[in-house]
Amino acid sequence: MDLDADLEAQIDSWRGYVQRRQAIATADVEELEDHLREQIEDLLATGLDHDEAFLVAIKRLGNLDAVSREFAREHSDRLWKQLVLVPDDADENRARAWRELTVVIGFALGAGLAVKAGLAWSDGGTGLIRNLGLLVFPFLAAYFGWKRRLTLPVAATLIVSFAALAVLLNVYPFVTGGSTELLAALHAPVLLWVLVGIAYVGGRWRSDARRMDFVRFTGELAIYYTLLALGGGVLIGLTVAVLSAVGIEPGPVLGDWVLPLAVPGALVVAAWLVEAKQNVVENIAPVLTRVFTPLTIIMLLAVLVVLATAGGLGAVDRDLLILMDAILVLVLSLLLYSISARDSLARPGLFDALQLVLVVVALAVDAVMLTAMLARITEFGFSPNKIAALGLNLLLLVHLTRSAWLTIGFLRGRRPFTALERWQTRYLPVYGVWALIVVAVFPLVFSFA
Repeated sequence: MDLDADLEAQIDSWRGYVQRRQAIATADVEELEDHLREQIEDLLATGLDHDEAFLVAIKRLGNLDAVSREFAREHSDRLWKQLVLVPDDADENRARAWRELTVVIGFALGAGLAVKAGLAWSDGGTGLIRNLGLLVFPFLAAYFGWKRRLTLPVAATLIVSFAALAVLLNVYPFVTGGSTELLAALHAPVLLWVLVGIAYVGGRWRSDARRMDFVRFTGELAIYYTLLALGGGVLIGLTVAVLSAVGIEPGPVLGDWVLPLAVPGALVVAAWLVEAKQNVVENIAPVLTRVFTPLTIIMLLAVLVVLATAGGLGAVDRDLLILMDAILVLVLSLLLYSISARDSLARPGLFDALQLVLVVVALAVDAVMLTAMLARITEFGFSPNKIAALGLNLLLLVHLTRSAWLTIGFLRGRRPFTALERWQTRYLPVYGVWALIVVAVFPLVFSFA
């Protein structure tokens, strides 16, 4: 049942408030929201209006311990003070944690074995590059599908979507090593990540709050996966050194089994860690964004100087333009993560002004790159790579321009921070649509070359 916009906003506000406190874990918030929505739908069916149904459903929830009491004190005009608080069942929670760990290990092992089988099937050729994401992301989506208890229609949609993408990537007669094959391999993970996002939000992809949760999860996943990779690299390095010192060559086992199983499996494990230890990462996230935002601004300013002194824009090296695209995507990721980590109720501050500077400098770099790309197209003509890069930069231009405008409005006190949040979550699907065009349409237009 679709709830109206005002009621969705109330639920999003409740969810955001609870998530910003450390008393309730993310998994519990998900379960509580499911119960809340069920209660609201039942109450609406009895004839209550939306506000009454929301308040009565909140009263019936219970089990919000300290968070509920704090929220009740701050919102004494609501019914939160009447919540019935019950203690957690430690034994039940422990059993649930072990059960989830077993499921995670199973999915991680499945992803590793799938990559191992893919390596044997493709012998490391271009087929593996196209299908690598398909060998890993379905297991991550399956974990969230199990955790969120997806409905049958949502689960069926995800399965059909994964299967359709697999067929498309393997039926198209790509020219080996051609541009469209490379573009398809680069853009397929974007589509796969969209499908993982649908599983993560439990099928509620229309909710702005759930989409922002997924943005936050993506950033935290990158942090945990990097930490696991660094720690695993050190452990493997020490093991190899010890074995080599006693005359044992670990190379074959390392290359044939350890890395194929560990690298993809670590992605599922990192996702589980984000879910299980979210409060720890929430303490790190604001620090990371405040450290890297000014450093990124300095980097972008240096890039602008390099581009300005590189001579004619048409002569700018293609590899440099590709690298600049990667930098702009990184800047966008930092912007999204910064917004997701910020308390939407806090007043504008110095860091918000720094974010505006970051976006404006990124816009300047994007404008220079667009000019250089158009100059190259005018001089050398169209190609799949040029059109794909041009399209991405146009999407970034729109995204960053609107973000800058909304940030200015927020700094001037004319717009709430939630307007900036909503713009991010509602524009992100555009990148998925563009990725679908590149994967499905470009090969047809350019004869699979």
